[in-house]
Order: sequence, then structure tokens, then C-alpha cells
Amino acid sequence: MEFFKIRRDIPFMRHALVFNLISLLTFLAAVFFLFSRGLHLSVEFTGGTLMEVSYAQPADLNAIRASVAKLGLSDVQVQNFGTARDVLIRMPVQKGVSSAQQSDRVMAELKTTDASASMRRTEFVGPQVGDELAADGLKALACVVVGIMIYLAIRFEWKYAVAAIVANLHDVIIILGFFAFFQWEFSLPVLAAVSSRTALPS
Repeated sequence: MEFFKIRRDIPFMRHALVFNLISLLTFLAAVFFLFSRGLHLSVEFTGGTLMEVSYAQPADLNAIRASVAKLGLSDVQVQNFGTARDVLIRMPVQKGVSSAQQSDRVMAELKTTDASASMRRTEFVGPQVGDELAADGLKALACVVVGIMIYLAIRFEWKYAVAAIVANLHDVIIILGFFAFFQWEFSLPVLAAVSSRTALPS
């Protein structure tokens, strides 16, 4: 069934040189920002304090974020955990402040807003664990990329495989470049999404 009768060819390849130049410049810029600025890794990679807080009624996440921000903490993740009354708070490592001191300060601030707030548990993910997690995540991403490259080289003719490999790596590097340029938080879900992007249909 034809909904739109468009009798005009769009000459995409006429501007192939311009598009290729734009693609190349974007790719080089992404590589530059990855090396110069690096990725803004989340708590899962850098280590930090994880708190689970429970409330007597559904928690106001925006109010909790505002309360934590008063303490001068940045890059704090606040989300519901299980039910609307349970909140998970992830905080990065602070120099000169222990995990217990950090969690006590946060709880004291949260209780000024809602006295029903109670801490269910608190955990500390040390920098060593974070380093290992970051290394394992990057290794997993590299294995996925290499695996797809081998598959494409076997599945298609060599000239098509080379083009597909270049296009595959091109997309991944540019995505990572955007995260490096804007300093968006690079977390485990983002890593999983980038890894899945490397999987091409046969």
C-alpha cells in the first residue's frame, strides 16, 4: 500500500564526499575528547558509598536530591529501590571523609526534611573494587567489538566486512566521544547499551 506518491529521487551519493568529511571530523573530534577529557565514570566504576533509606510514605526524590545537594555533594544518584518508600542513594568518594561520616551527614540532613527517614543499610565500594569493575567493563566492551569484527570478516566478503567494521567502530567511538565532551555520567547501563550497539544483524 502506497500512502505517499513521491516521484523524486533523492541523490544521497551526490553529497557523499561532504558527508564522509563530516563523519571523519566527528570521529576525530570524538577520539580527541576521549583522550583529552576522558569519561565521567559513575560510582560503580570509581567507588563510593551506597545507602538504602526507607520512608513511612512514598519518598519525594526531588526533595531528597535537594537535601543532599545542600551538603555540597555532586554526582549523587537518587532512585527508588523496590517500592516507592525505599530510596537508593549512591555517592562518590570524598577525600578526607569516611563512608560512615558521609552516610551520617546525609541521614541527618534527610531527617530534617522528613523525620520518618530511616537507614536500612549502607555499603562502601572501595576504589580498588571500582578499578577492577572499570577494567572488566572495558575488557568486556573490547571483547564484544573484536568478536563482531571477526564475525563480519567471516560472514561477508572482505571489502564489505572492512566497511561494516569501520562503520561499527565509528558509531561506538562517536557515542563515547559525546559522553566525554558533555561529561555525561558513564554508568553500567550506558556500558551495556554501548556494548549492545556493536551487535549488528546478520
